[in-house]
Amino acid sequence: MLYMVKSAMAKVRKITVLLPANLIADAQKATGEGVTETLRQALKGIVHSSWSRRLLALEGRAPLKLDVDELREDEASSSQRSSRNAAA
Repeated sequence: MLYMVKSAMAKVRKITVLLPANLIADAQKATGEGVTETLRQALKGIVHSSWSRRLLALEGRAPLKLDVDELREDEASSSQRSSRNAAA
C-alpha cells in the first residue's frame, strides 16, 4: 500500500523517469538534496526561466488597465483618512 505524504502542493504525481545516473548525481551534489527535491528545484527553475523570458519579451510594455482618475480619487481618499487619523 502506498502512503502519500501530505504536502503544501495541491496535487502530486508519482512519476517514473529514466535519466543518466551521472546527471542525477551531479545535480544532487549541486543542490545537496535527494532526488525528489533536486528534480523539484530543476522543474521550478524551468518554470522560472519561462516566466523570465516572457517578462523580458514585454520590454517594459506590460499591458496595464488603469483608470488614472480612479487612482487619483483613491489617493485623495487615502490622504484624507491619514490626515483624520493623525489629528485624532
